[in-house]
Amino acid sequence: MRRLLHSGFLRSAEHMPERVALVAQGKTHTYGALSRCARTLAATLQRIDVGDRRLTGVFADRSVTAFAGILGSLMAGHAYVPLNPNFPVAKNRQILERAGCRTLIVDSASEPQLPELLDGFAGVSVIAPERPDAVLASAASWVPVEQSPDDLAYLLFTSGSTGAPKGVMVTHWNATHFVRSAVERYSITADDRLSQLFDATFDLSVFDMFVAWQRGAMVCCPPRAALWNPAAFVREHQLTVWFSVPSTAMFMRRLGAVTPGAFPSLRWSLFCGEQLPVDVATSWAAAAPESIVENLYGPTELTVACTAYRWDPTRSPAACEAGVVPIGYPLPGMFAVVVDEDLDEVGPGEVGELLVTGPQRTPGYWQDDCASSRVFARVNGWAEPFYRTGDRVCRTPGGPFRFVGRVDQQIKIRGYRVELGEVESRLLEIPGVQSAAAVPWPITAFGAQGIAAFVTGQDIEAAEVRQLLSCRLQGYAVPQTIQVLPTLPLNANGKIDRSALTSLLDA
Repeated sequence: MRRLLHSGFLRSAEHMPERVALVAQGKTHTYGALSRCARTLAATLQRIDVGDRRLTGVFADRSVTAFAGILGSLMAGHAYVPLNPNFPVAKNRQILERAGCRTLIVDSASEPQLPELLDGFAGVSVIAPERPDAVLASAASWVPVEQSPDDLAYLLFTSGSTGAPKGVMVTHWNATHFVRSAVERYSITADDRLSQLFDATFDLSVFDMFVAWQRGAMVCCPPRAALWNPAAFVREHQLTVWFSVPSTAMFMRRLGAVTPGAFPSLRWSLFCGEQLPVDVATSWAAAAPESIVENLYGPTELTVACTAYRWDPTRSPAACEAGVVPIGYPLPGMFAVVVDEDLDEVGPGEVGELLVTGPQRTPGYWQDDCASSRVFARVNGWAEPFYRTGDRVCRTPGGPFRFVGRVDQQIKIRGYRVELGEVESRLLEIPGVQSAAAVPWPITAFGAQGIAAFVTGQDIEAAEVRQLLSCRLQGYAVPQTIQVLPTLPLNANGKIDRSALTSLLDA
């Protein structure tokens, strides 16, 4: 069981079964109790013939079934595929179809969506452990299976430029390397209490769960209503490790919750998923005076985070650029280079694309060799392929990497990756829409806060287009504003002039 993502949890459950592993839906669950739930689901999965398609969808949200479902899938020898009940059903159907899951674990709150989700699907076995009449195997009948560190641990679907989601394959080896690195970096102990703000469809959730469980610590999952302003939750549960996207902290500041000394229990304050503004770092450091603030960076293809920067109130301001905290230095075992368009390394201080390799580099995209070949590239002088992040960075000798911008149409909203091409593809699916363009808007010094879209067509109304689009995209990817134009402006090359569209918004 070495080098498997769930191995740390099993060790903690064996050696400290009475310690609390999880707080969810206002209830505490010990390692022993959560282990029994996970073993029950694992044993139930093992009774189902799935052939070689060992992928289990977990359709649950912030419930004990959600966490036990992830663990149970892994313990059955499956990779888990998180589905999000807060996504449009069409999006979850697309993920379920592309993954080809033959088993699905669902909690009671998500069950009402099942008829629409599974309409037309054949051969999907549903496990609903919260049903009073659920027929489950006994926890004692679970049999550990032989697994390799190279087996998939989870399959996470991200936004795709063509409109089809891309399934990032993450192995046990990828995930455990990150988890072990984080446990050591942050000196996690059984006395720690970690926040759990991320949905399972966001890979940062892997940190919250498995870094905590590796050392017998507690995962504290606030109810969905508290996600945007969890200040009271931090104090109520005396959290010691905070992990969120910067947008959460920015929103909490606007509500007046980030005040000096507000979070004295925190010893680590970690941010990831989007650019970290300097003023957020400084105000949060004052609110959590006993904590160390770190900015982490990493695409899903590099397993949660691959670089980190530790904030120092004296030295860090001089290292920042345009009011943004650097993304830092590679984590142990990871290697990063900055290259030009020909994949040749640029000189010190020059801007180029960031490429990263190491044990956290995932093997590629699920059943999509073409997409994999585009972003996993060879660099002169290196034997291992690198992942092309699409992020433009610069670095002075010995200094940290600084984020400069993107080389494509991908943006981040509240930490979620959004391909503007996917938004445009979904707009073109709407009857009556003839052409479409999406741009990041409004833009601040720290990136996009949302999306604006422009469409052409006959007999279409912006409000109706937006309503139909909300059934096709996650809420954070739905444009805040949609304008219907007679035509879309073109530049000298005959391409859509996105600068001209943005100027319409600024007018």
